[in-house]
Amino acid sequence: MKILIADKFPAHWKEVLAQQGHQLTDNPALDENSLPAAIANNEILIVRSTKVPAPVIDAGKNLKLIIRAGAGYDTIDTAHAAQKGIAVCNCPGTNSIAVAELAMGLMLALDRRIYHNTRDLRAGVWNKSEYSKAKGIFGRTLGIIGLGNIGKEVAKRAQAFGMKVVAYDPYDKPEIFTQLHITPEPDIYTLAGLCDVITVHLPDTPQTHGLFNKKFFDTMKDGATFINTARGGLVVTKDLAEAIKTKNIRAALDVYETEPKASDKAFDYSPFEGAENFYGTHHIGASTDQAQDAVAQRAVEIINEYAASGKFLFRVN
Repeated sequence: MKILIADKFPAHWKEVLAQQGHQLTDNPALDENSLPAAIANNEILIVRSTKVPAPVIDAGKNLKLIIRAGAGYDTIDTAHAAQKGIAVCNCPGTNSIAVAELAMGLMLALDRRIYHNTRDLRAGVWNKSEYSKAKGIFGRTLGIIGLGNIGKEVAKRAQAFGMKVVAYDPYDKPEIFTQLHITPEPDIYTLAGLCDVITVHLPDTPQTHGLFNKKFFDTMKDGATFINTARGGLVVTKDLAEAIKTKNIRAALDVYETEPKASDKAFDYSPFEGAENFYGTHHIGASTDQAQDAVAQRAVEIINEYAASGKFLFRVN
């Protein structure tokens, strides 16, 4: 089969696909604008962050399968693909631990102000009296909004740190909360008022887009921590920036409402300018060697099943 890989993909798994007799075109520099010309006669398209809108799908005259090498698939026009008879499959659960590890890392970094400690040391400043001030996370209440694969992994790690975990997810059955020793909350606003730390693990849908706005941040405790490693569109940036200023909210984001393209090195940091309580990373939640290997292996499994039986594993449309 002819396969176009339009994002980074581990070399070992590209070799596996080639050894299986597939014809690979590997161009991680492609974006939604250059994809239509490149997709040509390929039957399978593999993407990570690259967007796949309707024009890309229309250009794939022989396209049968789009694989999102990750869990979320909001960057792909799944409905249009379905209309064209093209399957969209994702790789659920393969990067959950990596994202959970980053969420926990950001939580600890904010509490102990690790970046600021390091910044001052590099500048030759010793300020132990200032950086000896930290709340600590043991015994604190963590609120998880979205108790899917990633949320569950965060819960396990937070409990190992001695945190009390509450969660909101209308789709989880009660026995999941019981199994994980998590207290369910009826809505995000009740949860917000209870928690010292909140971490978000939801897809970006019409129902969740902009869900974390002024109303939500007004409900949070003063000085509480807010973490989003899920999707940038969930958060209204200006409202979060205002809450950081007016409520002393500590915030950490790995994803943003507006993100640069892969080839663009400039980022608009202006909403958080001067905000000492804000930490940010570069949309790297799933970017560990372990996670990327697991995602690639799952993608290869999807391709092999389709080649052998015509069936689509983990189809989302």
